Amino acid sequence: MDCLFCAIIAGDVPSRQIYADEHAIAFLDIAPLHWGHTLVVPRQHVTDILAEGTTLSDIAPAVHNVSRLLVDRLEAGGVNVLINNGALAGQEVFHLHVHLVPRYPEFPGMRALFQPDPEAGAELDALHAILTGEA
Repeated sequence: MDCLFCAIIAGDVPSRQIYADEHAIAFLDIAPLHWGHTLVVPRQHVTDILAEGTTLSDIAPAVHNVSRLLVDRLEAGGVNVLINNGALAGQEVFHLHVHLVPRYPEFPGMRALFQPDPEAGAELDALHAILTGEA
């Protein structure tokens, strides 16, 4: 199987991991929509939520914990939780993943979610340090 996220989970491809538990890992998106955009992925390869019915509930604690981490450490005012299922829905990596996108006053609302902050990808190493407590 040639899956980017499986390779990240295995440690074969580097990532800026900010969370891990027995069912999921979370790492910073390398092309973020907004500051702190993070992906939560199940350790088990599942194509999407349409392919398997229980994986989403298995990773729900990770989605919750990472959302809290993003709000608390980045002082975000909210978080969008998004899952794309299938190519027509915008899924690019065919391993189930949940996008957690912290939101800030300068880019409020649903429409602004898809108008990325051009500065969001700057300083990913510094962001990683903040979220992992290494700052």
